[in-house]
Amino acid sequence: MKQVLKIVSFLLCFFTVFTMQAQVDYSTKNKKAIKNYEEAIKYFQDRKLEEAKKYLEKSITEDDKFVEAHMTLSYVYGDMQQYDKAISEIKYAISIKPDFFPGNYFLLAQLEMKIAKYADAKQHFEQFLSSKPDNVQMKKSAQKELVNCDFSIDAIEHPVPFSPVNVGNGLNSQYDEYYPSITADEQTFLFTRKLPTDRNRYGFQEDFYLSDKVNGVWANARSIGTQINTENNEGAPCLSADGQILFFVACEMDYGYGANRAGMGSCDIFYSYRNGNDWSIPKNVGQPVSTKWWETQPSFSSDGKTLYFIRGTVNANGENTQDIYTSTLRSDGKWTVPAKLSNKINTSYNEESVFIHPDNQTLYFSSDGRPGMGGLDIYMSRRQPNGEWGEPVNLGYPINTAGDENSLLVSRDGKTAWFASDRKGGFGGLDIYSFDLYEKVQPGKTIYVKGKVYDAITKAPLETEVESIDLQSGEVAKWQSGKKNGEFLICLPLNRNYAFNTSKAGYLFHSENFSLTGNKDYKPILINIPLFPITKDSSVILKNVFFDTDKFDLKDESKIELNKLVEFLTKNPTIKIEIGGHTDNVGDKKHNMQLSDNRAKSVLGYLITNGVSKDRVTAKGYGDTRPVVKNDSDENRQMNRRTEFKIITQ
Repeated sequence: MKQVLKIVSFLLCFFTVFTMQAQVDYSTKNKKAIKNYEEAIKYFQDRKLEEAKKYLEKSITEDDKFVEAHMTLSYVYGDMQQYDKAISEIKYAISIKPDFFPGNYFLLAQLEMKIAKYADAKQHFEQFLSSKPDNVQMKKSAQKELVNCDFSIDAIEHPVPFSPVNVGNGLNSQYDEYYPSITADEQTFLFTRKLPTDRNRYGFQEDFYLSDKVNGVWANARSIGTQINTENNEGAPCLSADGQILFFVACEMDYGYGANRAGMGSCDIFYSYRNGNDWSIPKNVGQPVSTKWWETQPSFSSDGKTLYFIRGTVNANGENTQDIYTSTLRSDGKWTVPAKLSNKINTSYNEESVFIHPDNQTLYFSSDGRPGMGGLDIYMSRRQPNGEWGEPVNLGYPINTAGDENSLLVSRDGKTAWFASDRKGGFGGLDIYSFDLYEKVQPGKTIYVKGKVYDAITKAPLETEVESIDLQSGEVAKWQSGKKNGEFLICLPLNRNYAFNTSKAGYLFHSENFSLTGNKDYKPILINIPLFPITKDSSVILKNVFFDTDKFDLKDESKIELNKLVEFLTKNPTIKIEIGGHTDNVGDKKHNMQLSDNRAKSVLGYLITNGVSKDRVTAKGYGDTRPVVKNDSDENRQMNRRTEFKIITQ
């Protein structure tokens, strides 16, 4: 609809200038027809469509061959989204004087695009271009739309699987529901609901609602609460993968949280932390993300540090344009200067509704600047090995249609997608629907690690830093466990090996290794993590220290874990430790003892080389004398082959 409004307004302006500059007489001499027509123009320019329509109909009653009146009535019907009537009027205007205004063929084709008559639209775009128009903007637009016509005709002949299902009255109501977001475990659903109100300047109120899944069904949605929802509008919400951080948009004239919600100009991005069942008072993300421009539609990646969003600016031609930007949260808590994604993603037209999947490798977004069905279509792009985004893929028909499609949400496993639609059969207005996403445009497979961190002695939940490290690339994802409950959730793409660490001041850090390679059917990992206070003789198994079979040279992947140990010793300068090497019971005991001793010394050497004083670390091999489990299976023997450190002195 935005596109048609823009085209119609442009055509009317162009037509008015055309008639004035050329001093062309009206196509009628009927004074009453002209008077009514000129009254209609005033109303139309003031966006009073019903009044404009009434005077145009009067004008046509006076002279049915008045070309300008039929043309303008078509513009009015286009603004009213009555496309069949708009087409009928412009066709009649053309039938009266085919060469009167070449832009009529352009408008006719645009209107036909809106009702998916692509073959007819193609014919009329070509007819418009054959008139060799002088207007560069219209010519460029017609050429672009011809590409869309060809794409659409082919897409309709080769539809993709698409069977949307209303998600039910737990989420949907008689009002509009849209902009969905979901946690990676798919247990919490967040969306925007638009309610009528007389308490703000808009006449409606956008608030956020949450729903929890109970026995596989979405429970009745509830307001997120007054810490977030105000009497004004909140929009475009995004939950982090673990559901602990909320990003959303509020605009300059709608502030409701005092100084915390001070704006940088236009619309800005805000954030809030979950604290049990409550939320913190929202704060502006601040510069350099929030600016005098319009920032909206945030999407926060599962790495816990990368924010994608839309920024609306004005280009060199004075036209409004929207692009996708990204910014990274630094270790000092500040955001990097946002970078605009490359022209593989952004176009000179509009991009909207960016969504980074929890695999952190697949991007979904809407655009009207690429071959598509007309208006905004949804596209998918995959991150390439060099870190760049690949060529976007149109999701196809009937997911994309002649209307505007946006706000696609895709589940962690990539099999389910959600979107908002006002299609027939819903509960009223826009409802949220789900559908099975076909395989070609599914994201990479992921699992999640979910658990709770607590004090091993008191059992009290702990707020800690939780991180995963890709052992091959070194890429780090960091999250905090919940303040009140110690809970965490972190997403891990498959076909990689990960180090997993949890740490907190005053405690030994906890180490895990997740090997997610091969074609196994991996399930979510549920793990509770007891952290032990730093005490004499307490120990930690270093699960990410690796050696080749029967060798004691450290593998490169081990450095990630050992750097964590260096950091731990740096933060606790009085501690002295012993590095212990252990083997299973396979092979010669004397050889195993020597091998374990050499492995322990390799770790010691790495620590000293990286700044740890040699009087703080000793090394000892224990061979197979201290198994943690019985050596009665391959799995158990692997557990006994380990490196650990023990606190000797606090």
